[in-house]
Amino acid sequence: MLQISVEDSEIDPGEAHRWHLVSLTGDGGPAPRRMTGYNQAKHFTVAQHAQSIDEPIRSYVAASFELPGRVDPDALEGAFLHLVRRHEVLRAVYQPLGGDLGCEVLTPDEVALKHVYVGPLETPAEVTGHLQGAFQEVDTLAWPLITMGAVVRPESTTVWFSCDHLVTDGLSSAIAVNDLITAYRDLGAVEPAPGAVQPPGSYLEFSRTQRRANRAMNADDARLDYWRAFRDRNGGLFPRFPLDLGVRPGRLYAPVASTERLLTARQAEEFGAACRARGGRLSMGLLAAGAVALRRLGGPAEYRGLVPVNERGRGVYAESMGWFINTLPVAFPVGERAEFGEVLAAAQDAYGQAQANAGVHFVKAWRLLAPAEYARLHYWPHAVNFFSYIDFRRLPGADLHTARRARMHVWVSGCNGLLHWLHRTDEGLFVNTIHVDTPQARATNRSLLDGLIGVLTDVT
Repeated sequence: MLQISVEDSEIDPGEAHRWHLVSLTGDGGPAPRRMTGYNQAKHFTVAQHAQSIDEPIRSYVAASFELPGRVDPDALEGAFLHLVRRHEVLRAVYQPLGGDLGCEVLTPDEVALKHVYVGPLETPAEVTGHLQGAFQEVDTLAWPLITMGAVVRPESTTVWFSCDHLVTDGLSSAIAVNDLITAYRDLGAVEPAPGAVQPPGSYLEFSRTQRRANRAMNADDARLDYWRAFRDRNGGLFPRFPLDLGVRPGRLYAPVASTERLLTARQAEEFGAACRARGGRLSMGLLAAGAVALRRLGGPAEYRGLVPVNERGRGVYAESMGWFINTLPVAFPVGERAEFGEVLAAAQDAYGQAQANAGVHFVKAWRLLAPAEYARLHYWPHAVNFFSYIDFRRLPGADLHTARRARMHVWVSGCNGLLHWLHRTDEGLFVNTIHVDTPQARATNRSLLDGLIGVLTDVT
């Protein structure tokens, strides 16, 4: 699965169809009684504030893939309905509740789909424009938080969906693609595959358990010692991106997005083998390589960054949609002339320490240890040093990603820094980048990626 902007996806023209999720319970909807996840509550509150000052921040996490041959429209609609009935986070209606965020979940029988035929899209540019507009229709403050559709051709169909971040993360995109492909296959089959599909674990139940574990925590709690030490050493919970991006404090800029391959499949295998030979994992090798590249461009002697971590585990939540992400701070030394193996070992040790403290959610630590920043009702206060890596080959349905041209599309209307999402597919190691649209940021990003490629290839 490749993470790439929709503008770069090269989707062929065809007939555009939409499916809108509708509630069968009436306009008012149920009263909120269940608490949501930490990420959801902060995301919703920030969106509310942005709307109140007439500076809305829009974003989406979308995906697309191909179905070969002539599409079965009934099976496709059934697959979309299966998706929203399978994952309750998509059926939840979110509303403010006592200074927090609550929700109530519509039952599978309380939702339906409304099909709309949009019409022909005659050029790739028309397809791109249609998808851009459709993807951006999702709104944090308005239900539903998913929109779905397809571009139908006689020989193939591009299927797509777009979600607000409130109900999804990057891994959820691959999970949803697999659910849709599986459901479409089974619904269109003359003889459906035997056996019932087990329902996934509830993200809202996961969130309730997580909140319960952190409920009694205060700013002096010993569980915050790791976070407190990082904050004090760093000068705040948010580690600054250490290179010049040419930005003004407190301002959001138009984003620039791009995706490129850093290593071929063979090179990625060689880099992984080089990491293992040094006693480390490929993911930690990438973190170390990024730290070395920053250091060579004038970055600090101690790498400090935030790392998103998947909280699903391998049990009941392994194939659940939701925002199952904690964010952990990591710090480790990067000597000016240190061998790569030394930096890799330091990165791996630092990440191990962070994981040992993953029981505390970042939003909870933020609220307790940086209350003034938390109360400002924004996302990150400045350009933040951030490391993200996903191996899409390990996710459900990965064996079909290449054949079905599975794509994830991430977009935000404004940003204040530079973010790299490293991801591995059967074709190699890629990076999807979103950064502020300034000349300095363009130059810095190019230098950093060139430097990262240099480190990765030098190691092997």
